[in-house]
Amino acid sequence: MALNASSHNTPGEQTGPTTGPAPPASDETKLAILSAANGEPTGQTVPSGTAVGPSGNLNHPKSEEKIAKEKAREEQKQKKLAKLEAKKAKLAAQQPKEGKAKEKKKEASTSEVSEYVDETPRGHKKILKPLEDKFRPKAVESAWAAWWEREGFFQPQFDKDGNVKKNGKFVIVIPPPNVTGALHCGHAIGTALQDTLIRWNRMRGLTTLYVPGCDHAGIATQTVVEKMLWRKEKKTRHDLGRQAFVARTQDWKEEYHQRINAVLRRLGGSMDWSREAFTMSPELSRAVTETFVRLHDQGYIYRSNRLVNWCTRLNTALSNIEVENKELAGRTVLDVPGYDRKVEFGVITHFKYPIEGSDETIEVATTRPETMLGDSGIAVHPEDPRYKNFVGKVAYHPLIAGRKLPIVADTYVEMEFGTGAVKLTPAHDPNDFELGKKHGLEFINILNDDGTLNKNAGSYAGQRRFDARYTVVQALEEKGLFVKKDNNAMTVPVCSRSGDIIEPLVKPQWWMKMEEMTTSALDVVKDGRVKIKPESARKTYFDWMNKPQDWCLSRQLWWGHQIPAYRVKFQGEPADADETWVVGRDEKEARQRAAQEYSGRDYTLDRDEDVLDTWFSSGLWPFSTLGWPDKTLDLNKLFPTSLLETGWDILFFWVARMIMFSLKLTGEVPFTEVFCHSLIRDSEGRKMSKSLGNVIDPIDMLDGISLQGLHAKLLEGNLDPKEVKNAEKYQKSAFPQGIPECGADGTRYFLVQSTTPGGSDINIDMQNLDACRRFCNKMFQATKYAFLNFPERYTPPSSSRPTGKESLAEKWILHKLTIAARDINTALERREFSHACQIAYDYFRKHLCDVYIENSKSIISDGTPEEQQSARNTLYTAIEGGLAMFHPIMPFITEELWQRLPRRPNDETPSIMVAAYPEYHSDLEDARSERGYELVLGCAQGMRTLSGIGGFNMESYVVIQPFDATTRETALAQEPAIKTLGAPGGRAKPSIQVLDVGGRDPQGCLAYPVNTKATLWVPLRSLADPSEQLSKMEKRLEEVKDSKLENERLVAGMEKSEETDTSAKEAAKEGLSVLRAQEEAYGKNLELLKSMPKASA
Repeated sequence: MALNASSHNTPGEQTGPTTGPAPPASDETKLAILSAANGEPTGQTVPSGTAVGPSGNLNHPKSEEKIAKEKAREEQKQKKLAKLEAKKAKLAAQQPKEGKAKEKKKEASTSEVSEYVDETPRGHKKILKPLEDKFRPKAVESAWAAWWEREGFFQPQFDKDGNVKKNGKFVIVIPPPNVTGALHCGHAIGTALQDTLIRWNRMRGLTTLYVPGCDHAGIATQTVVEKMLWRKEKKTRHDLGRQAFVARTQDWKEEYHQRINAVLRRLGGSMDWSREAFTMSPELSRAVTETFVRLHDQGYIYRSNRLVNWCTRLNTALSNIEVENKELAGRTVLDVPGYDRKVEFGVITHFKYPIEGSDETIEVATTRPETMLGDSGIAVHPEDPRYKNFVGKVAYHPLIAGRKLPIVADTYVEMEFGTGAVKLTPAHDPNDFELGKKHGLEFINILNDDGTLNKNAGSYAGQRRFDARYTVVQALEEKGLFVKKDNNAMTVPVCSRSGDIIEPLVKPQWWMKMEEMTTSALDVVKDGRVKIKPESARKTYFDWMNKPQDWCLSRQLWWGHQIPAYRVKFQGEPADADETWVVGRDEKEARQRAAQEYSGRDYTLDRDEDVLDTWFSSGLWPFSTLGWPDKTLDLNKLFPTSLLETGWDILFFWVARMIMFSLKLTGEVPFTEVFCHSLIRDSEGRKMSKSLGNVIDPIDMLDGISLQGLHAKLLEGNLDPKEVKNAEKYQKSAFPQGIPECGADGTRYFLVQSTTPGGSDINIDMQNLDACRRFCNKMFQATKYAFLNFPERYTPPSSSRPTGKESLAEKWILHKLTIAARDINTALERREFSHACQIAYDYFRKHLCDVYIENSKSIISDGTPEEQQSARNTLYTAIEGGLAMFHPIMPFITEELWQRLPRRPNDETPSIMVAAYPEYHSDLEDARSERGYELVLGCAQGMRTLSGIGGFNMESYVVIQPFDATTRETALAQEPAIKTLGAPGGRAKPSIQVLDVGGRDPQGCLAYPVNTKATLWVPLRSLADPSEQLSKMEKRLEEVKDSKLENERLVAGMEKSEETDTSAKEAAKEGLSVLRAQEEAYGKNLELLKSMPKASA
């Protein structure tokens, strides 16, 4: 079969400069590797000509016969070199222009790269050009996403009978990003993890669906649009009117919504865009209305006058998640919107209330002196001896004429805190609110919605609240009732949107009862119907859910779902203080309900102007996006969804509410698993915040950006000028060269491999990010090398199953492939993302690139036709499996390279994203070959390691000391390969002595424990000055000690973990045993180096 779509590099094109072509191997090297390829790990056949002297005889003088053979080999070597040079000349002639261009580039020493131009019509399959010299994200990523989408690969595939595939379904609904603007790194990591799981399950043959969409983000969006309206037109929303303002916001939403989708596409998200949802679309709005009406009818939603978080700047109630709690250690002055001077916080003010009918006073303390204008009582502990005689008495208000404050006893009061007496402001403090209800106190609201004081504040009416903070204290001083001010650690609630200080305020609002629903939401997590990972997130869920409070649903906004409730105003009757309301799916239904309820009375209906909390509509997201309340095919076949991936900080605000709504409205859990990703922090461990100027735009990770570009972005926002310099200083430290262009693949790989099972926070590490980018280039070059070695008409075998004729190296890489497939599937099942990345990396980089490709070059170029074909077929299988293994994590580069691979006979798979994911195959597992080849690799590594330390004559000999018969036989059989790999290139090859099992340790030799089955020894010669060797050995010993400590911690962690499989534990333990043996051996090596007699100068 010809190569797929003739889209690969021209056969014979040289590998790019990053890795470069392999240096020509010596004749001896080629012969040794070919010999090893034909050998077996058991060592049944010892290659002829291998000299094995008697045990202990370490001298090997060359015989005349051996000299003659070497001469003949040298002549043969020269012939092969001449043949190789001719081949290189032919290749150069095939591409003269390209070659000259490369030479000119090298001479000019320029790094300029021409802009990549994609000639593919949008939505068509990519027109593949010859691969460039090195990985370039823009060239690799172009065209694929549009083609995937047009081909329908993102849409769920059902069986012919309309049911999900036999392997099951896997469905994720995206946590909808706010439509307010740019995505941040939290969205990027979420997309990377979610899409990894979607692509993995799609390749495993499941029916998959990844639902995209946006949240209308009520308060966030309205705030942004109002600011823009004022900045551009000097108008408020009231100048436009509600209908026109909503229309203007809708237009703004469309623009930013498309920007968000563009970034999600660039990140490689395989969402089904035909099912895209929006929380304020007609379909989802109908679901919101249906939910409100149903739950109101069932008694869960009610109207009540209760405390809310009130923002005086935005004139609306807020949810707790929109409130940032600012911790103060003591006195602090803060900027408050609307005030020219800073306002004092972090102090506690002591003052006295006079007791009615006596000269006594009772001292209280407060951090908010202005609220004393709303005080309606005082509380003390019933067992506090200081105040026993005060209980039941009445204090009078010194600033509000005629107001009396009863003194009550309550165990809530802490006798040791402050004065032990607590002023009560039930209308402006959550704790006082409960005490006020308990003791029947008056609820006195002193604030208007805009933060000014109302008539209940007496002569202070009209003052702004924080101006009154000072005038109240001044009045108390004048009356002799002020006592003192002290520093006081406190928490100040701040609106995350406006920066205003939040006021607890009593307001008539719509509320939802939460106790019963909370119990149900706890039960499904306890019994395992919903699994929350990691364990720390599960604990957080229970902590938050054990203290349920009713939910305030009303928001005083225009952008959002207007509450489907209508106030009934009766004509000719006194105003109803408690208000009368009806609800309806539309005004017609509301009028029908009112007519039934209030027959014979005259009334009008006015719809509530408030909108619902944004979390109300997003709480319906998993099933409203699939068609609820209608009984759609999607809802029937794809609900419940499979997994929700999100941040742990919204477990209560969003996750719990989705579970509650789903159980109540559908009778099912909304998803069976919740995975909470890590929080991304900057390189200094700080939370990313616009106010700090340390936020990283994912686009800058994809496209790269200079340090100057990062500085310029700081000036685009509303960052305080004082903070700009601090942010620039941080950027210079963290990104001295800017951020390199990593593309979607490098960025995704970085984010996925940084996600640990325990949910530890991720610090942005430029070195790690850049390493992920460089790995993409390694994959690019390795696959390009494979193309170079596939003949133009190469047809891979019809199956990846072994033929039984594979060489030892081939058996080894196929074994590594099937074990990696087994382990990565297990890791992804367990959501061990960092471990999954490590498995794929170890296979592709360490095993395939660093070992098999390097060690197979000579076989492919100079082996027999049968050996060459077998090596190529194995290389094909190894590359194909590696690309498929990485595709869920790095979709673009794997598609780009996979499309250039020739197809197996009868394989018409159109895209890697619908190819089969690698699975474990027992016929590829070959532990015996693995041990045999790794003995070869270990011995070779030992020779290179000790050669780097120096102090011995590598040209002389080395000794392998086996500890069992199988290892000895393998060492004997693989002696030529060990010799060659241990001394690569044109370096002299030592002779090898394999000792008998149980033989004594060689004397005067340095030791290198290969594994638990063998040790390598090399003879040490006298040195005039061994200081250099001592220094290198000491350094190596310290490295081994560090590795040993790290592995001890790893093994200890595995022992405690119930999720780590046995094979991984055993492998870790064996690695630790080798490190301990190396530590002991290197210690003895040091002693030997110190004791060696110095050679004469």
